[in-house]
Amino acid sequence: MNHKLEFSRPSAGDPAGGEEAGSHRTFATRPGFRPAFLTVDGLALRIAIQGVRGSFHEIAARQFFGRDVRIVPALSFPELFRKTADPAQADAAILAIENSIAGSILGNYKLLLHSDLQVVGEVHLPIRQNLLALPGVTLGDLREVHSHPMALAQCADFFQQHPRIRLVESDDTAESAARIARRRARHIGAIASALAAEYYGLNVLAPAIETVAENYTRFLALGRAGEFTADAAANKAAVCFTTTHQPGSLARALAVLAGEKANLTKIQSVPILGRPWEYRFFADFSVDAPGRIASVIDLLRPATTDLKVLGIYPENTLKT
Repeated sequence: MNHKLEFSRPSAGDPAGGEEAGSHRTFATRPGFRPAFLTVDGLALRIAIQGVRGSFHEIAARQFFGRDVRIVPALSFPELFRKTADPAQADAAILAIENSIAGSILGNYKLLLHSDLQVVGEVHLPIRQNLLALPGVTLGDLREVHSHPMALAQCADFFQQHPRIRLVESDDTAESAARIARRRARHIGAIASALAAEYYGLNVLAPAIETVAENYTRFLALGRAGEFTADAAANKAAVCFTTTHQPGSLARALAVLAGEKANLTKIQSVPILGRPWEYRFFADFSVDAPGRIASVIDLLRPATTDLKVLGIYPENTLKT
């Protein structure tokens, strides 16, 4: 069964929007809740990503929003939030939130909390790290390999077999590939996606060199509040809340979810600034009947304090 994700783009003359001021479209989506196409008045949807073209963020963006989106690069996660908040720069965003090996990206939870963006969907992306180099370069030619620290760490076992290669940290996997292409550096390789190799004219010297094959990153699809509306099929919620600093306070909140047979798929604690040893909790949960999400949230409110709903959206289950 297909589901729908609605988007309203404010007009250039009225950034604040409103249905009369902006364009409005409803998009049928494939199973997995990924829009089959997203254009507004013939213009591709502009999706902000962290990194440059060829990054895993771009792959996730095209998987969720469709192949024909326009990618809006951001050099950092704060810049991604700033661009997505500005209707003149982007319509939506894809944000990495956790990795199955490295865990949560805590800073992104804080950015989401203090933004006016809402979660409209999710993507579980298998991460395949590849060793890239210029055409004609062999593994024996390489003296250095550049990539993001997380990518280097994920491929540690491979490079233990090649100890003469120096590993150099960079800000982004795809940018490492782009830099090699620009500089025509024949003694340097990069760890990046196969898409980066395609974009920048590099060869894949060694595919899938990650140590742990079951390596996934979960991305959130974000939109400005009021511009995306999930349909009645939405069966998952992302919330954040605090509890009283008393024994059993968190257990009472979780007991509400258990009593309603809600599946707690994620809980993450983040320190509250200025209140040492007190924490804010970010939680994701799903229910078996989409119409029950709102009622479960209503029951959770009195068991928590400062509860904020970050998004209600259809669950995308991980398929290995």
